[in-house]
Amino acid sequence: MTKQLHLGAFFFTPGSHSAGWRHPLAVAEADMSFAHYVQMAQTAERGCLDCVFFQDTAAVNGSAGLDGASPWRPGMGRQVFPEPATLIAALAPVTKHIGLVATATTTYNDPYTIARRFGSVDHISGGRAGWNLVTSQIEDEAGNYGFDRHPDHANRYERAEEFFDVCAGLWDSFEDGAFIRDKASGRYLDPSKGHILNHQGEFFRVRGPLNLPRTPQGRPVIAQAGSSDDGRKLASRVADMIFTAQSVLSEGQAFYKDIRARAAAHGRDPDHVRVMPGFMTILGETQQEADDIAGALADMMDEANAMRLLARLCGDLDIHSYPIDGPLPDLPPSNAARARQEHLVAKARAENLTIRQVARYLGTALGHQLIIGTPKRVADTMQEWFEAGACDGFTLLFPFYTKPLDDFVRLVVPELQHRGLFRTRYPGPTLRDSLGIPVPGNRFAGG
Repeated sequence: MTKQLHLGAFFFTPGSHSAGWRHPLAVAEADMSFAHYVQMAQTAERGCLDCVFFQDTAAVNGSAGLDGASPWRPGMGRQVFPEPATLIAALAPVTKHIGLVATATTTYNDPYTIARRFGSVDHISGGRAGWNLVTSQIEDEAGNYGFDRHPDHANRYERAEEFFDVCAGLWDSFEDGAFIRDKASGRYLDPSKGHILNHQGEFFRVRGPLNLPRTPQGRPVIAQAGSSDDGRKLASRVADMIFTAQSVLSEGQAFYKDIRARAAAHGRDPDHVRVMPGFMTILGETQQEADDIAGALADMMDEANAMRLLARLCGDLDIHSYPIDGPLPDLPPSNAARARQEHLVAKARAENLTIRQVARYLGTALGHQLIIGTPKRVADTMQEWFEAGACDGFTLLFPFYTKPLDDFVRLVVPELQHRGLFRTRYPGPTLRDSLGIPVPGNRFAGG
């Protein structure tokens, strides 16, 4: 069978565009409406998408302003939303085929809890769970867990490496067939197929075993969203799917080639790692309709909120002290999203952008590729990237909800299917089936 695109829907409610929730067709309450999450997941499933993907931040971004310590600008949206692992568990019984991926940080969690949580969702969903393994970015999170600020970037990734290893070991606690449950003999468990991990490392001491059988996928699918050197090192070693941010074809090709080479160096089959860069669409049935929607959103953008997005990526530099229509200054290394900062600086230098323009760029699509146009134009770009070796598919962003998602499934998916680039039905019951990646072996099973 000819290789086909993989598509995931990134649900960043109420919209990935900083003004998206203000659009007349937007459902501003989509961030906390379970009924709308159900509708959106079922729409994505109707389009045969691989998965729905939920971001998480365990804090209210910019929350210092709530007590008057700094100007509070709540207008951007994306301040409240359900805890995503809880949400995907709730979506499991109202969907049948689509993968359910939730974010959880390794910076302020512990491995046993995360292994148990996502292992449980994999069982509940029949093998459709994914864990987006991240290190925390938003500094507001630190204060919610007893710290003044995050550990440094490299330290967070070192912890994440060990965190994954512990989780993977715990998911292997019991081999397939360990739970006999034979009423006649009274044998519930074959103890020869159970294993105690006894992990002792730099960050964690975890005895095990996990009190779950091996999951339908062996272990949940692992997603990873880091594009810095530390992020690439982690993703190439552990991730099944990678959510990255490149908006120029040559950069996408370079990232794709680098990740595959790193995966091979770790002894992995590069064809079992799916690279799916972010891709926002503003669709219209004509180019003029798409341009009108994009223009309306641009007119609604609050630049102060866009500047707040940029300020988070400026390290200790106070970007507000610089002329907004002047050039972006050199930025000290960010302890938040380092790769995203590097991307913004490179774009600003290459295109001679002002601070205002950089902030508006970030507020429009969170630094991801943006296509404004017809279904044909969107499909043309996807096909170009896919066939040029820049990706295995895309992680779809939407400026608001729910109409842009509905339109993508109604207009773009059929166009991709007509070109033979995308499936017309699910290949199997699990997320691994949809992604075309195998179930990992159990480290204790031998053979």
